[in-house]
Formats: sequence, structure tokens, C-alpha cells
Amino acid sequence: MSTTNDKVTRWVRPEIRALSAYHVPDSGDVIKLDAMENPYNWPEAMVDEWLAVLRDVELNRYPDPSPDGLKEILGQAMGVPADMEVLLGNGSDELIQMIAMALAQPGRKILAPEPSFVMYKMIATFTGMDYIGVPLAGDFDLDLPAMLAAIEEHQPASVFLAYPNNPTGNLFDRNAVKAIIDASPGLVVVDEAYHAFAGDSFMPELDVGSGKYENLVVMRTVSKMGLAGLRLGLLAGPSAWLTEFDKVRLPYNINVLTQKSAEFALAHRGVLDQQTQQICEDREKLMVALEAMGGIKPLPSRANFILFGVNKAGVTATGVFESLKAQGVLIKNLSPAGGVLQDCLRVTVGSPEQNEAFLSALINSLD
Repeated sequence: MSTTNDKVTRWVRPEIRALSAYHVPDSGDVIKLDAMENPYNWPEAMVDEWLAVLRDVELNRYPDPSPDGLKEILGQAMGVPADMEVLLGNGSDELIQMIAMALAQPGRKILAPEPSFVMYKMIATFTGMDYIGVPLAGDFDLDLPAMLAAIEEHQPASVFLAYPNNPTGNLFDRNAVKAIIDASPGLVVVDEAYHAFAGDSFMPELDVGSGKYENLVVMRTVSKMGLAGLRLGLLAGPSAWLTEFDKVRLPYNINVLTQKSAEFALAHRGVLDQQTQQICEDREKLMVALEAMGGIKPLPSRANFILFGVNKAGVTATGVFESLKAQGVLIKNLSPAGGVLQDCLRVTVGSPEQNEAFLSALINSLD
């Protein structure tokens, strides 16, 4: 008699059984600086106004399956060229999945530098595509000769480039990115999840007037703008691409509460921009404090987090991570990933009070 495990082994794809589910640890009551979230809430009066908007939402009705009004608002807020289309996803993750589903065929490949956003590799596996990871250079920038050689060898259906990169926080050399777009036979997705903090973007390169690229799309999210709970991502690019991706989008993928909340939030963009500016200023202060601290080496960041290595004799990143957690501060331990991330940690830029608590706990952890 077969068991449930026998049935699972027989029918679930082996590459799926070999995976571990994406795990988000319970943060409990600690200071949470592990997930690149905006630490600020809205002003009380703005919250009251938002709740009044939600009071009129008809939860008994399906949401607008293709909310043109929200697309227009997002397009304006994100600087999408007027001649480009916009596709919405349940966070960036769903947009990555749509792209992979539309491009997937046996033997086709997704290529990305490593380390980078883990979902590129996971979604390639989900959709039956091969994943090609190209190691970054020693300074965490793109290894352009290696990238171009891998593109030539593997002819990927899609290349994903996080700009700034996660988990390193740096902006790749802009000319190197352009060379990769030029060399790629398929689609290039520039993932600008941290655009609000970066001070640079490939969105203007989409403009048809530039006449440059027919294989480029740009992905954004509102998560890092203080709206992580809404799970709303945006893909901008030529209609020819996005029309095909839209065919694999599940109906009603953006729920009505997200639609109305995003419209409301973007109508109060000044509050979001002020919070973003505060985070950028605090990032620089945090970087100065980390650079002055012995035993660690921070990497300059254009995102809302800082990657730093532990280089003190007898001290490990995992040890520091556990010590910080015991002191009530949760950051991200990247050391288990190995390679260039060995003995590396990543901290999200929090409020000034949270940053001070982190720095104090870090000093204790390095002693």
C-alpha cells in the first residue's frame, strides 16, 4: 500500500521537492531591520482619511481586472514614458513569474548575476527553466566579460538585473548594463525595486524616442516606498511584450483594497517622498557610523539597506547576528549563502532611534 509520501514522490516534480519554501522568520517584539521595509507610519489624520476611503469599498464585488486609473497614476508617479504600457502584479514576484511563464520552453534559460534577488532562481525553477548565475566581480560590480560570455554561450530568454542590487545595495556600472542589453538575444528586465533611494534609473531608456532598445522592460514596486503591505508591483515596457505577459496574469490579481489604497497613497505622494528623503539621509549617517567602527566593512549603498562584512578575528557574522537578536535587534544573516557573502550581514535603514539601537548592539556584539 502506498503512503502519502509515496504519492508526493511520484507526482511532485523532483526539482520542486528539492527546494525549500521561502521562509520569513517571526520577528516577535524585536527591532525589525531585516526586510528592507520603510520604518514610518502615516500621520494619524492621513490614516483617518484613508479609512474613510476604504469604508466605501464594495468587498462583495470583484476588483477592476485591469485598473486603468491606477495604471495611469502609477505611470505618472514612476516616470513611465507616455508611449509605454504598464502591467500590474501582486508584488514584483508575480511579475517575474508572469515573464518566466510567458517565455518558458524546455531548455530555455534565465540568466542573472549572483548574488542577487533569490526569486530569479526560484521562479526559473518553478517554471521549468534553466537558471544561469554569473558571479559578481570582487567589488560586487558586474563582471562584464563573464556576463557577455555567458550570454553568448547560453542565449538566455531573459536576463534579470537588479538596479540597485539586492543584497549588495550597489548600482551596477551603467555602461555595463547597456552592454548587456545590447548583447542579449532575449528580454532584459531591469529590476528597480529600490528606485526611490537610488538616484538613477533605466526608465527613461524605454522612451521610443531614444530609439535604443526593443528588448528592455523596467520593473518597480511600491513596497520600499512604505507600502509593502499592499503587494503591488509595476512592469513598464513596449506593448508588444506586455500584451503577451498579460495573457498569463491571473484574473483580478490586484485586490480592491490594494487598488484603492495605492491610489490614495499616491495622491499623498509628498508624505512618501518625505519619508524616503529621511531614509536616504539616515542611510548616509548610518554608513558614516559603520565606517568608523572597527571589525566590519560596509559596502556603499544606493538602496535602503547596507551590506557589511565582519572581519574581526574570532568574530563571525553568525555570531554577531545571534548577539544582535539576543539584544532585541533583527537583521539579515547572509553568511549561510557562502561565497562572496561569507561573513556578511545586511541591515535595513530604520528610524534614527532604531539605527542608534542597532549601532549600540553591534558594538556590544563585536566586543
